[in-house]
Amino acid sequence: MIPHTEEIRAQAAAISDQIAAAVVGKRDVVEHLLIVLLASGHLILEDVPGTGKTLLAKSLARTLRCDFKRIQFTADLLPSDVTGINFYNQREGRFELRQGPVFTHILLADELNRATPRTQSSLLECMEERQVTIDGETYPLASPFLVIATQNPIESHGTFPLPDAQLDRFMMRIRMGYPTEEEETEILRRFSARDPLPDLRPVLDREKLAELRRLVPQVKIGDDLLRYLLGIVSATREHPEIGSGVSPRGSLQLAKAAQARALLRGRDFVLPDDVKALAVPVFAHRIQLRDPFEAERGKAERLLRSILENVPVPTEPALERG
Repeated sequence: MIPHTEEIRAQAAAISDQIAAAVVGKRDVVEHLLIVLLASGHLILEDVPGTGKTLLAKSLARTLRCDFKRIQFTADLLPSDVTGINFYNQREGRFELRQGPVFTHILLADELNRATPRTQSSLLECMEERQVTIDGETYPLASPFLVIATQNPIESHGTFPLPDAQLDRFMMRIRMGYPTEEEETEILRRFSARDPLPDLRPVLDREKLAELRRLVPQVKIGDDLLRYLLGIVSATREHPEIGSGVSPRGSLQLAKAAQARALLRGRDFVLPDDVKALAVPVFAHRIQLRDPFEAERGKAERLLRSILENVPVPTEPALERG
């Protein structure tokens, strides 16, 4: 039993409200971002420029009193520009480490697919093991460490698509989307007067955030729900239009994300709705279509939604037994 679940729910609502002071609307996007953070994952924000991706990342950092750094990925960016480099300090007569931007809590990897594969891969160790190796020396990264990578889905010139192995490191891929007319009116009204970002106040500190992250594995997920989750996974592996289904890492990522969603909503147990709501953002970037010529944008999401409609959902009595 996790104590004070209603308090946790109130804290999540306070974080969302504070971010909403700068980011108009997008409550579902904020919830997904918090889920990824609590579940120790990483996130891909895929959308056209100007939809508020950078503002969202900065707002999260301010609200949680976390350090924030941004890297603009370009074709000439080097791995050492990301991780850091040892340089010789002539005054001291010794080599010293000049830390790269990855030494932070929240890292915005802007337009990650514009960097070369060599530079993209410099993030693999950071994301998976929360450490950096420079000239044979390993340095731990701060906790929490969250990578928010952005991609522009409509522009492919001068880009290097992320390989499957690196895509699999990201817990979710989501989109900001255009604001509604009412939301965009509020954006114009709010930002024409002043930038609200400096006025955001911290809601949680890093110690409290660490405590919430430790609670996520304690959220109960019954055997029936695990079988339901694996039924979705098996369907991706057996679907005639999918050449490569979800990996065991993907299964684990969905389970962790569902636990984090339950915790944010004030529960110490996972419901089928938690699994169903997160299956598309967690799985869509992990499956490969059998016919690459049919791999247009949105096809994987549509197939997953069809799978979710056909996989039986556990009933209430079964959930109680789990």
